[in-house]
Amino acid sequence: MEARQSNLRRAEPRQLSLLEPEVAAAPGFSYRADFISPAEERELVAAFGAIDFEPFEFHGYLGKRRVVSFGLHYDFGNRQVRERPPIPDFLQWLRDRAAAFAGIAPALLRHALVIEYEPGAGIGWHRDRPVFGDVIGVSFLSPCRFRLRRRQGTGWQRQAVMLAPRSAYILRGAVRHEWEHSIPPPETLRYSVTFRAPAAEQKGSQEMRAG
Repeated sequence: MEARQSNLRRAEPRQLSLLEPEVAAAPGFSYRADFISPAEERELVAAFGAIDFEPFEFHGYLGKRRVVSFGLHYDFGNRQVRERPPIPDFLQWLRDRAAAFAGIAPALLRHALVIEYEPGAGIGWHRDRPVFGDVIGVSFLSPCRFRLRRRQGTGWQRQAVMLAPRSAYILRGAVRHEWEHSIPPPETLRYSVTFRAPAAEQKGSQEMRAG
């Protein structure tokens, strides 16, 4: 896909408290509304329209949502991370902003996953692969209920977060490694962009800073 240039001035995301009224306080979860502006959202959604999406594949099963990976790709078949085309220019500024939100170097966010959720295309309960560290997600077009659960005795502890369009979240620590999350099927078209750092590289960077 051709890199898409824009003279759009990047607005700084609004600084918010972690806990807005609709946000659950699962340990390690961070949320920010108005992470991007309406104009930035329109620009990115237009770019998504030119992407060659593929159905999500999991052990031979094709999901309803469509995806494309940049930089890296996790192959569920052989449980390995593979190289993919680099993160395109139109996503570079969003990656930089996501890195600033998470407090990590942009270069660590080597994986960008763009997901298209048509009406009726949700995602079931799961945890992201442990080969990746922090998860930073950005939402587009439609709100969605981001459901969280973790095992508690013989049952489940549950929470939920309403992700607004143009918002961003971080999964880190307990919510990243102990909780599962899922998204029910949307009623209208929704996109998301998720950035991830390889866990070993993120840990090495943190240890270098601590030292």
